[in-house]
Amino acid sequence: MTKVAALIIGDEILSGKVRDANTECIIELMRDIGVDLRRIVTMGDEEDEIASEVRFCSERFDAVITSGGVGPTHDDRTVAAVARAFGVGIERSPDLERMIRTWWADRFTDGALRMADVPEGSTLLYSSDGNMPLVVCRNVYLLPGIPRLFHAKIGALRAVLKGETHAGANLYLSSDESAVAGILSEVDEAFPAVKIGSYPRHEASEDHQVWITVEAATTDEVGSAVDRLLELLPRNEVIRVDRG
Repeated sequence: MTKVAALIIGDEILSGKVRDANTECIIELMRDIGVDLRRIVTMGDEEDEIASEVRFCSERFDAVITSGGVGPTHDDRTVAAVARAFGVGIERSPDLERMIRTWWADRFTDGALRMADVPEGSTLLYSSDGNMPLVVCRNVYLLPGIPRLFHAKIGALRAVLKGETHAGANLYLSSDESAVAGILSEVDEAFPAVKIGSYPRHEASEDHQVWITVEAATTDEVGSAVDRLLELLPRNEVIRVDRG
């Protein structure tokens, strides 16, 4: 399965000046297309720290998604950091420059051209919705931090991040997690291809104490694990089962 990391970049996020509205979007899209999101890091606008994290993630994951730091101001440092991570320079993209001059029209300033600068060797990923393309440097996809722009652009990743189909089921229990921990461990060990999650009740209005998720590549794998759970769990503690 394709493994992905995401970097949420911006001092404004860490300081609480701006609420992070992009992480949830990444999570939902990766799950929808069947991609394994393995790491999310929120970090400030320090170029050396961004470069270090980009290098680390690029070496360990199939794709890295960045959010933020690609605008025209002094604190937009993601492009420089990605270039630094790969030991390359920065060059101006003629295609991006042309688009910026056209789209900004009478609002155009020379400062806006900073958004046409990309790490050397980058490519552009276009989508069918007519939005500005994404900059792609090796396996790093650079997205803007502004939520409305981020949400408009991230859909382009559907064409390049190849996911896998997955199946799932949910069990809702009246018992506490500690009471079923041993059973969950036993089933987890017996079905290594199945991922089992356990989550205690979050809201007082919910009718269960524990929510169990069972996920795998096929419905047969999920079904076998669920059947085994139902064999081991006390019947009176299983409120309901949703086999998806």
